[in-house]
Amino acid sequence: MSRSGFASKSYRTRGIVLRTHKLGEADRIITLLTPNGIVRAVAKGVRRTTSRLGATLEPFMEVEAQLVMGRNLDIVSQAQLRHAYGQLLVADYPSYTVANAMVEIAEKLLEADSDSTLRQYRLLHGALALLSKLAVEPGAVLDSYILRALSIAGWAPSFTSCVRCGKPGPHEALHVQLGGVVCADCRPSGSLSPHPVTIQYLQALLEGDWDAVALAGPRARKQAAEIVANYLQWHLERAVKSLRHVERS
Repeated sequence: MSRSGFASKSYRTRGIVLRTHKLGEADRIITLLTPNGIVRAVAKGVRRTTSRLGATLEPFMEVEAQLVMGRNLDIVSQAQLRHAYGQLLVADYPSYTVANAMVEIAEKLLEADSDSTLRQYRLLHGALALLSKLAVEPGAVLDSYILRALSIAGWAPSFTSCVRCGKPGPHEALHVQLGGVVCADCRPSGSLSPHPVTIQYLQALLEGDWDAVALAGPRARKQAAEIVANYLQWHLERAVKSLRHVERS
């Protein structure tokens, strides 16, 4: 291939490594979330101990990558580490399980909604950065991430006003399928009656109000986690396998 021909088929992008798969004896398939979409590419020789790319192209790392377009899969020719979130997260198992769940959710959401890629990229980047600091309980980071990722995808919940008539709250009932709280007049069958503190906690998660999140007790966290998981599954219409391995405090 001529130099000009190579240049026309190569491109540079930031990316977050979502997952990797072994390929052959020494290669890996890397799934990258970039600001422009999901890219699947082959990283040749990265499983060899002499590879300089092996430690860079690991899950949860943010990298600057040079890729060459391929017929079926692109090829990673270079990669530089931007943020080593993976190294920090693998050392803390609860955070590691949460990170696995977040990248799986990001991939599933973007399979159905590619228009919001840049916003989803920024959200996941921020969530991994926060998670790696070990300053916020991992389960809270996950639940906040899920609510905000679903909001970006067009499924923003409401925990302050009735989702049916818009009447300002606070309201005592919540309906997962409708997407939030409902007033006494609009309350359908199947509505939940979570503790008022739980509803306040859900709103804090949605806003990323970490001071308020830190004040929540175990009952509110548990109730909220169940509501968020059900809300996610309702919209994805399938289970997120990684959620089964998340450790809750």
